[in-house]
Amino acid sequence: MTIATTDFTSLASDASVETTVAALRRRGFDVVVAETAEDARAAALALIPQGAEVLTAASVTVDAIGLGAELNQSGKYKSIRAMTAKMDRASEGQRIRQLIATPSYGVGSVHAITEDGQVLIASGSGSQVAGYVFGAEKLIWIVGTQKIVSTLEEGIERVERHSHPLENERMQAAFGRNSSLNKLVIYRGEPNPGRVTIILVREALGF
Repeated sequence: MTIATTDFTSLASDASVETTVAALRRRGFDVVVAETAEDARAAALALIPQGAEVLTAASVTVDAIGLGAELNQSGKYKSIRAMTAKMDRASEGQRIRQLIATPSYGVGSVHAITEDGQVLIASGSGSQVAGYVFGAEKLIWIVGTQKIVSTLEEGIERVERHSHPLENERMQAAFGRNSSLNKLVIYRGEPNPGRVTIILVREALGF
C-alpha cells in the first residue's frame, strides 16, 4: 500500500471542524456535528421518514455505523439496493441505472472535505455520482472528521494516496479485483437549500 506523506487518519481539531462547518454552510450544505458513530446513525435516521425510498451508496462508513443494515434490511424503508439486487442486469440494466440515479434519499459518505467547504468524491464506476450531484431528492453524507483537509490539493492527495489504496485492498479482499480511481467529483456548493446534509462525526470512520 502506498504511504501518504500527510497523516490522513487523525481527527480534525475543534478549530478546524468549526471552520469547516461554517464554510460548508456558506456553500449551501446543512451540517450536523455528531460526537459518536451512534449519534451520527441516530441523526441520519431522524432525517429519513419510515417508508421512504432510500439508496445507500457503497460506503465503509455507512456499514460501520450499522446504517446500511437498518436501511436495507429492517423492512422499514423502501430499499433501492434490495430492489435492484433482485433485478436482471442484462434485461433491466437501464431501469436499474434509473433507480440508482434518482432516489428520494441518498445516503453515503465522501473522501475529503476542505476547510473552505469543498467536498471530494471518488468513484470507480460513477454509480453514486449521478445521485450525489443531481438525481437524489435528498442526500445525507456521514463523514469522520479525519477526512477534513486544509486545501483542495491536500484533498486530492488524500483521495489518491490514502483512500484509493485502502479501497483497493478492500476490493481485492471482497471481490478479488482492483479498484479503479476513474472519476473524481469536486462539489463546490449546493444551490438547493436543504438538499444535502453532512453529518460530521468526531470519530475516525471509513477511508
